[in-house]
Amino acid sequence: MSGAHSKISEDFALSTAAALGPLPEWNLSHLYAGMDAPEVAADLAKSLEQAKSFESTYKGRLAELTAAGRLAEAVLAYEALDDLTGRIGSYAGLVYSEDTSDPKRQKFYGDLQEKLTDVWSHLLFFTLELNRLDDAALDEALKDEALARYKPFLDDVRKERPHQLEDRVEQLFHEKSVTGGGAWRRLFDETVASMRFDVGGEELTLEPALNLLQDGDGKVRERAAHALARTFKANARVMTLVTNVLAKDKEISDRWRKFEDVADARHLANRVEREVVEALVQAVRAAYPRLSHRYYKLKAKWFGMERLNHWDRNAPLPSVPTRQIPWGEARDTVLGAYGGFAPEMADIARRFFDERWIDAPARAGKAPGAFAHPTVPSAHPYVLLNYLGRPRDVMTLAHELGHGVHQVLAGHNGALMAPTPLTLAETASVFGEMLTFRAMLAKTHDPAQRKAMLAGKVEDMLNTVVRQIAFYSFERKVHLERKMGELPTERVNALWMEVQSESLGPAIRLGEGYETFWTYIGHFTHSPFYVYAYAFGDCLVNSLYAVYENAADGFAERYFALLSAGGTKHHSELLAPFGLDAADPAFWNTGLGLIERMIDELEAMEA
Repeated sequence: MSGAHSKISEDFALSTAAALGPLPEWNLSHLYAGMDAPEVAADLAKSLEQAKSFESTYKGRLAELTAAGRLAEAVLAYEALDDLTGRIGSYAGLVYSEDTSDPKRQKFYGDLQEKLTDVWSHLLFFTLELNRLDDAALDEALKDEALARYKPFLDDVRKERPHQLEDRVEQLFHEKSVTGGGAWRRLFDETVASMRFDVGGEELTLEPALNLLQDGDGKVRERAAHALARTFKANARVMTLVTNVLAKDKEISDRWRKFEDVADARHLANRVEREVVEALVQAVRAAYPRLSHRYYKLKAKWFGMERLNHWDRNAPLPSVPTRQIPWGEARDTVLGAYGGFAPEMADIARRFFDERWIDAPARAGKAPGAFAHPTVPSAHPYVLLNYLGRPRDVMTLAHELGHGVHQVLAGHNGALMAPTPLTLAETASVFGEMLTFRAMLAKTHDPAQRKAMLAGKVEDMLNTVVRQIAFYSFERKVHLERKMGELPTERVNALWMEVQSESLGPAIRLGEGYETFWTYIGHFTHSPFYVYAYAFGDCLVNSLYAVYENAADGFAERYFALLSAGGTKHHSELLAPFGLDAADPAFWNTGLGLIERMIDELEAMEA
């Protein structure tokens, strides 16, 4: 990065900090004191030594151990190694996310990924051999209380059995992941981090540039949109190559593993049936006209336009004052909303602030967007934000803290069973957003501000439900067409515009330059077909919140039981205590109906 770029980024950060107050930076020393800390090298060496010992002790002996009632000792040793390597890998990923453009961090992250891949090459046999155990023998072994605790883990492993390959092929897939898909994902990350956007003579990184699309001045939004388009277009060739390579890489893996549909591997990982996801997608697409199409037509009317430009889609409402929300106010708002639901929820969330588990400032090179990283149960989660003081940033804080609370509550299940399938992983985050929104709305009595808040919430829900299902449709089109050969940039652009036009509707004008706005979306690269989980979570929470509003005492206890289950139960089992069933097509329309009613309320304000 040039000195000029650094100076502009510093100026932006200083002006933002003045308005927002001090923003927290996380303390990663809870994991390791630094990249050069001797504990990092020591734990790497320990993990490799223990992995080799684990392999020599247990490889080829699982059937014997099962018959002898000693399989639990191997599972416990495997879990301990999963936690240790997870700690190292989590630290490397978090350090890298602080500045993905820093060569030292790039090398640290890359080296550790390679070394951890080597460690896991000695552990790969374990789940493969578990899946060769006789069902009756394993059922008998599960009578042992120590092993019975791990039944959800063993059940999940067995679900992978139809797609398991011969051991040496699995070994090859594993070892080549660093130089294969992993390398292309890293190229994507570093390309996005290096992008700069010239907005009116200012060189901005991605997050501040995207933030300008929510500026109150239409000319600023337009300049930002053109700046984004210029840089995305300049990088489109690289991003098209990344997309083609990773789609082909996935097609090869899916073919070898005998997955029928391009998204089946994701459904299996999410422990959700294809039919359930298809019902969700069909329900949302059918609702486009009465949700997004209707809302954006209404918003265009507020702006005195027949059609909104694409850079006006998330613009604040005209004539409604906006302000930057200081960090302290955002913190108190979210904790107050969480505490209003259950003091225990606020107590867990407060630890993220008090113990420095949050990194909030937007910095040059920092990973874009926001996430909550669970790390490992022996440590604690961390939250990354790019906080710029928008109302949406308060909602993002509520969202990521919801993930964090969920991860803390699920941690007692241990490294093998704490992770939650993506379909339920968004439950706590979206519920946290809803609690925060409702708390803020209840304190808002000015009609114009109330209208702006309702509009903002509708837009967030459209971004979570409609936009993410459109993303899913785009991914399906890309991956299906890739089976027939490489897609040129122009074709990827056309597919993007096709799904965006369908989902956003006739009231949004998708102008020149918008065709490359797919290039920066990390989920397409890092987690193919992840995106439907957002819509799943939003619709689920809308239904869950309706139960909460009408529930007698005991809802909070049932809710905490859902979160505490982690990955130990199927979504049908977790939703049953609330009287909800995601396999019922009517379930999705219930969730979508809440968005529709909010649009009804906004339309009624116009009468």
